[in-house]
Amino acid sequence: MSEKEEQKVISQPTAIQVPQNANTITLLEALEILWDKKFILALFLIVGGAVGYCVANWLRPQYTSDVLLQIDVKGGKSGKAIGDMGALLDVASPADAEIELLKSRMILSYVVDVEHLCFQATPIGAADRFLHHEGRMDLDSLYIPQIARAEKWMARVTGDDTYEVISPEEQVILEGKVGEMHRAAYAGDTFDIQVSRMLAQPEQMFILSQISDLGAMGALKASLKVAEKGKQTGIIEASYNHRYPDRAAAILNTIAKTYLRQNVEMRSAEAAKTLEFLEKQLPGVKAKLDSVEKILADYRYSIGSVDMTGETHAHLNKESEIQRQILDLEQQKQAAMRLFKEEHPSVQTLIRQQNRLRAELAKLKKTAEKMPLTQQEVARLKEDVAVNNEIYTTMLNNIQQLRVVRAGEVGNVRIVDFAQINGAPSKPKKMNIIICSVAASFMLGVLLVFLLRMMHNGVRSVTEIERETNTSVLAKVPQNPDTGLNLKFRKTRKTHVQTDPDDPLSESIRSILTAIDFSFNMNKEHQVIMVSGIMPGVGKSFISTNLAATFAMVGKKTLFIDADMRKATCRFTKVGLVDVLMGKVAFDNAKITSPNLPNLDILESGKFTLSAFELLRGDMLKKLIDEIRPQYDAIIIDTPPTNLVTDAYMICPLIDFALVVLHYGRHSMDSIKESLHTLERYCDKPKAFVLNHCEHRHGYGYGYGYGYYGSKSKKHKN
Repeated sequence: MSEKEEQKVISQPTAIQVPQNANTITLLEALEILWDKKFILALFLIVGGAVGYCVANWLRPQYTSDVLLQIDVKGGKSGKAIGDMGALLDVASPADAEIELLKSRMILSYVVDVEHLCFQATPIGAADRFLHHEGRMDLDSLYIPQIARAEKWMARVTGDDTYEVISPEEQVILEGKVGEMHRAAYAGDTFDIQVSRMLAQPEQMFILSQISDLGAMGALKASLKVAEKGKQTGIIEASYNHRYPDRAAAILNTIAKTYLRQNVEMRSAEAAKTLEFLEKQLPGVKAKLDSVEKILADYRYSIGSVDMTGETHAHLNKESEIQRQILDLEQQKQAAMRLFKEEHPSVQTLIRQQNRLRAELAKLKKTAEKMPLTQQEVARLKEDVAVNNEIYTTMLNNIQQLRVVRAGEVGNVRIVDFAQINGAPSKPKKMNIIICSVAASFMLGVLLVFLLRMMHNGVRSVTEIERETNTSVLAKVPQNPDTGLNLKFRKTRKTHVQTDPDDPLSESIRSILTAIDFSFNMNKEHQVIMVSGIMPGVGKSFISTNLAATFAMVGKKTLFIDADMRKATCRFTKVGLVDVLMGKVAFDNAKITSPNLPNLDILESGKFTLSAFELLRGDMLKKLIDEIRPQYDAIIIDTPPTNLVTDAYMICPLIDFALVVLHYGRHSMDSIKESLHTLERYCDKPKAFVLNHCEHRHGYGYGYGYGYYGSKSKKHKN
């Protein structure tokens, strides 16, 4: 068979079939990739759990208390009791407005002052915080001079109820006792402190800080949560978080009581102002009533008795009733004017009713002109007395009603449930933190695994390589479990096919030998095979040494030549190929026979002293190959990577077959084509690829994860 026919035979695709979408990752393949990196993911899980545990213990416990309020949006009982005036004074507020009032500065400023929220004593100490052994110091008063308020002030516990204050200059400026006010001069000002409660061990430290009222209100508002339970229920729930459960309940109860008091004061303010106005007007109304009564008495005394007919009495009673109605409408109009403008339909209706009554009163006055003069005058005076008496009586009734409102007003808010001390912390939720940390670390590990895979997203499909290069891929070699290959081979001089012959990896090496045997002309007696790679790290030395051992194990006399003089794999002795090419040592004296395989001879690289290019460009290597060809059935030559140096190209003319090792997922198709094109310039002999470090992909069929019948398949990792 000619060389062209050999090239045609070796270029035909082998029986290895790979799906067309081999570079596409399915769900099952993604799971297999993650399982392959299970130890890395397990490390991430352990680290994530440790981080979550540390964070959960580092966070200070928070305790939550809640209070329940009821808002009467329809009006208070006192408003219903006193009729229309009560309804006018009792203006209902919706729940949303009450929630905003509850969080207003009007309420919170009073709470900040009463609960001393501007003063803080924060414990320090990493170990105490992590173990939850921190102390506690409550302050009733603290004044830090303005000039040093931003500096670091500290308090150190010295006894069960004693402490000392350390200035920013790290000097003790005073020694204090719990429950007493202490002062010390500092920077032309006075430092004040009063500790109300202290639960701490001696030598524990606290950072003292004084914040502004606005800052304290902002912090209180941020921790205060207020919401209506349900829709239009009028039930408001307020909750608050604090480091200490008793403080959380106390602060929340102060907020509720302050809000209740402010609500009552606000709702009784209008009644108080109206009452004050009426009480000021009452003496004048009383004086006017006395005056008109005296005028009527004097007139009667002057004219004597006046006979009043029944018609005159009816006339006077009707005028008095109309006057009273006009007065009532005027009061309703004034009340309505507080809520609406004069153009409002309700106000306009009252005005129209007043105008109608005034017109009717004017007609009665014209009718009264027909009566005798004395009766007209008496009727006019009695009318004045009746009108002023009605005004005075109505004003007294209103004053009494407003006094009842002011005394009995309880607001439209009541506290249903006061805040109680909750001994169980609401935060942090340690288990949730640990679970979230573990989940986040696992996702980070998964992201890292796929990111590393994307960084090496080279060709993985045998079909694609064969289709694009028209060159066969003889075998897919699984990932090599012997990460310390060179060290192990140097120590034991045993290859993987010797130490584990039933392993799928060994089976894939044997498939290379089978493919080469069936691809070559069987009449040839001698075969020289060059094994190289595109780049370092592809595993060419592993393939070449195991391939040589495989040839020897099937009974062929085999020679392994380590021609990678820059980074040799075989260095058992001090002489080798370099010495033979330089003429210092004869071939028979340089070669060594493997102690484990009598059919395998090894020619090491030797000590590298000269340029490899100078050694290989001469005729010494050709003479050596021609000399040893008759002695061996197979000669395996391990060469440096083709993309780094030209050593492999210098050896190409002397070989019968070139085997190029590719790393699974590391090379782009362009780099494979470029390397093959360069190799073809120097070598017109048959060529083939071996895909090394292959990962298990579902659906690739025979040869991966499959050993001898009855043997258990093994899983390998680099």
